[in-house]
Amino acid sequence: MRRRRRIHPPAGAYYVMTDIRDLTNVDDVTFTRRLIAEAGVAGVPGSSFFSRPELGVTKVRFAFPKRIETLAAAAERLSRLATLV
Repeated sequence: MRRRRRIHPPAGAYYVMTDIRDLTNVDDVTFTRRLIAEAGVAGVPGSSFFSRPELGVTKVRFAFPKRIETLAAAAERLSRLATLV
């Protein structure tokens, strides 16, 4: 099965809200905890940005006001993950 990519480049901000539903069956909080534990990369659960948290359970926010070397290292660690299910 081929996964559709849902990529929306940010229009001027230093963060991006991503949709994780094609990557995992777990909620945003579980996903971000595993992301930290397994890849050493932090994200913010999307549900924390919604007045109705259930609307954000398939979203994770990443900030990237970092040095290019830091971003490259994070990208390398993320590329090694097969799944966070």
